[in-house]
Amino acid sequence: MTTAHEAPATPEGAESIVGAATGLLDAYAPGDARFFASPTRTLLAHGTLAEVPHDERPLPLRVAETLAAQHRAGNRAPLVVGAVPFDPAAPARLAVPEVAHWAPPLREDPLIALPAPAPHTADWELRQVPAPEQYAASVAEAVRRMKAGEFAKVVLARTLELRTGQALDIPAMLQRLARRDPAGYTFAVPSGPGRTLLGASPELLVSRRGTTLTANPLAGSTPRSADLAEDVRRAAALLESAKDLHEHAVVIDAVRAALSPYCSVLDVPDRPTLVRTATMWHLSTTVTGTLREPAVSALELAYAMHPTPAVGGTPTATAREVIRELEPFDRGLYTGMVGWGDEGGDGEWVVTIRCAEAERETLRLYAGAGVVADSSPAAETAETGAKFRTFLDAVGVDR
Repeated sequence: MTTAHEAPATPEGAESIVGAATGLLDAYAPGDARFFASPTRTLLAHGTLAEVPHDERPLPLRVAETLAAQHRAGNRAPLVVGAVPFDPAAPARLAVPEVAHWAPPLREDPLIALPAPAPHTADWELRQVPAPEQYAASVAEAVRRMKAGEFAKVVLARTLELRTGQALDIPAMLQRLARRDPAGYTFAVPSGPGRTLLGASPELLVSRRGTTLTANPLAGSTPRSADLAEDVRRAAALLESAKDLHEHAVVIDAVRAALSPYCSVLDVPDRPTLVRTATMWHLSTTVTGTLREPAVSALELAYAMHPTPAVGGTPTATAREVIRELEPFDRGLYTGMVGWGDEGGDGEWVVTIRCAEAERETLRLYAGAGVVADSSPAAETAETGAKFRTFLDAVGVDR
């Protein structure tokens, strides 16, 4: 473990002690704590030395100046941790913590195999915004407009609001999310006064380590099945689905266009592979590159791609307008990015999906689906329902 005034541990530098990573998971409590776990490391940060201000300057510049000011004040290894919203013009929730504890990844800790605490029994009141039939109608309207040639793709989301008569046990929810998929990206960060953003994202937007960058866009999905044979059939069908392959190709083209100017070498595989979570199969492409300029930070790279067509659509400006027209809620931090970055420019930023925002006795879940011209309103509605399952299982809601 290190304080914020010491160099953060790298995967090689962190000691692989049994219980080191799960110890950070166990120590998390909502408030001013920030938890982030990835396939390369686990981070638990406490306190707030400084918050990144919100003004007209580009966010990467504001972050860099905040970290530089911290270094001048005596913080030898400052970093920012937190979340960035879907709308780049909205305020980010990024802070320099007082103390940062680092450990190896959760997946390397044998104790992660221990079961998470069972969900508390609760009576939940559920409200869907929009209702499934309204969401399906919005998908149908988007398909109509795409067939008319207005745009190529849009990601439409819906929310599920859960209310109960008792305070939410956020640490227990985080435990279940992390232990269910320890090889993924699990997070819990403050999202406002009395609010916490938590989730288990499968999608890396970008990471930077030295001059090496990695991005892992996901686009094209299908729900998993409890029946092994059917699950395999669905995975194989996804790899051959013309609709999903097209949706994925749109995203990969956008990622390539955004990252190419920063790279001397950029490796983009010709075909996607599959990645699975507990509830979904996704088409996945791992993009790697070498930076031309070592000064370009992970956050700058993330901002160059954000929002990708995987969470917005294409063309970007048109898709945003369609989202404003058809989604009856403000996305806030959903489909933004969450992660960390240090003064040297290294960092990890993941797409804020499979997430919820907790506030006292209320939990708001988010889920979206990529809509293209040959999308089925019923299928996209079913896909969002499957994506809700990540969190419904974590809180013990059977629906």
